[in-house]
Amino acid sequence: MPRAEAAARLEQLKQQRKVPGDSFLAAAEGRELTRIGDAAAEPDADPQAAASAGNASTFPQAQPAATEDEPLPGDLAGADAAPTTDAGTAAEPAPEQFFLRLESTTDRARAEELLAKWRETLPEAGLWTLPNGRLAIGFGPMDRATGTAWLQAFRDAGAVPRDAFLAPGEEMGEIAIIGKVPDLGAPPAPDAAPVPMPPLEQIQRALRWAGHYDGAIDGKDGPKTRAAMAEEILRLRTSPDTATAMTELIRRREAWRAEMGLAELRDAHTGLMLPAPMEKLQFDRAERALSIYGPKDGSGAALILFSQPGGQQEMLDLTGLVTALGWVPAPGRKVERGSVVLDGRNQTHIGHAEGRVVDGRVQGFVLIWPVSDPENQHRLAAEISDSLARFAPGAAEAQPEAPAIAPAAAQD
Repeated sequence: MPRAEAAARLEQLKQQRKVPGDSFLAAAEGRELTRIGDAAAEPDADPQAAASAGNASTFPQAQPAATEDEPLPGDLAGADAAPTTDAGTAAEPAPEQFFLRLESTTDRARAEELLAKWRETLPEAGLWTLPNGRLAIGFGPMDRATGTAWLQAFRDAGAVPRDAFLAPGEEMGEIAIIGKVPDLGAPPAPDAAPVPMPPLEQIQRALRWAGHYDGAIDGKDGPKTRAAMAEEILRLRTSPDTATAMTELIRRREAWRAEMGLAELRDAHTGLMLPAPMEKLQFDRAERALSIYGPKDGSGAALILFSQPGGQQEMLDLTGLVTALGWVPAPGRKVERGSVVLDGRNQTHIGHAEGRVVDGRVQGFVLIWPVSDPENQHRLAAEISDSLARFAPGAAEAQPEAPAIAPAAAQD
């Protein structure tokens, strides 16, 4: 059979434990094998003898004795070659393999449609013809412990039906459309100490950074937070254990913050503090309620902070200014009572602006970032939004007016 078909069939038989795990493909009888080493360089000494040998064999034939310095054909690796297993030694059986059974049907066209849909979320899925003739979508192989843990994780994420189950490889039948072996993090060992769950506020910030969470950073274990955690576990597949996966997510966020050079910016003009990529920004100027940081070394980044007394109307006026100046081009708007978010882009940059009414003041920011780097733009906007706070009155805040007549000048 063709090599690709033979390789797929061999992999299937290994998964079903019908052949030893160290089985391999070999050329069919009658095929001429490529000679290697000195054997390839020497012509046959006796063509007549060669002709009488019949068809070539995969297995080595009897050879004349070799000289002391001459390696035997088939032993061209020399003395450093690893010893072979004795013929009487039985190969260890391959570990039992399991598959997630996801869905099945009797119709081939429908089965292929289902497989294409499943591969949108589980791209390694394959199609199997079961012993009863039905066609089943399968995901694997994996050992029992890994399969049990990930089945629960996928259920929690809503990624598989509630009736999906773990099936032994020998019950999967024949491969109809081969899939790929999934790369799944191992579950914690049964005797391992449990990983403590990080604080929920840290988890929410990391989930927002990863793009899975748009709820409040409130440290509460609500449905949005749980759904976002399940989605992150499904996407990264580092571990089916929630605490382990969230710890890894927080670690990745901290590594990214260090890579981006985030530092705390305290802007005296507006009185606002926030994390900012100061390696890419430099202070430009302050104008009325605005503090403007332009690009550094051609980074293409900019940051504008604003803070002034006011309420809903003043907030909307400021967002109108942001749009008029082209900082957020052709924006989509999300306006609520006490908050506004603008998002837009053009051929050169992505603009994101947020404004809030806090204690009788309008405060917020505009982030401008190169259009070629949308992932970091989204993450930076999330970091700034979650951390923006007031640390002092701004330098531009109005001072109380002096009375018309000073108290010391009043008549007796």
